[in-house]
Amino acid sequence: MNDWYSADAATFGDRLAGAREAAGLTPEGLAEKLGVRAETLQSWEEDLADPRANRLQMLAGLLNVSIMWLLTGEGEGLDGPPGQMAEPRATSETIREIRDIRGVLEDLDARLARLERKLESGENA
Repeated sequence: MNDWYSADAATFGDRLAGAREAAGLTPEGLAEKLGVRAETLQSWEEDLADPRANRLQMLAGLLNVSIMWLLTGEGEGLDGPPGQMAEPRATSETIREIRDIRGVLEDLDARLARLERKLESGENA
C-alpha cells in the first residue's frame, strides 16, 4: 500500500490540506472555525508558516486526525487522498437509507398533492 501521507511522501501542508478536504471544509470554512484568516491557513497548507501549538490542537480536533499524524504522517489520520479513499461501509449504508427515506417522502408528497386537489375541487363536500 502506498503511504500517501508519510514523512517521506508529504509535508505538513499536504496532510493539512488532505485532511481539510476529507472533512469537506473549504480553506475559508476551516479558517473561520479556527479563528484565523484564510491567508494564514493558506500559508500553513503551502508550508510557508507553521501553526502554534494551540491551533495545531484545534486543527487535529476539527479534522479528526491526530496531532502526530499532522506533523509526521504517523498515527490516526487519512490512508490516502480524499478523492481516492474507499467510502466507509457505514457511510454507504447511511446514504442508501437517506435515498429510501427521500423516496417515501416523495410518495407522501404526491399523495398530499392529490388530496389537496380533491379538497379544492370539492369532491368530498
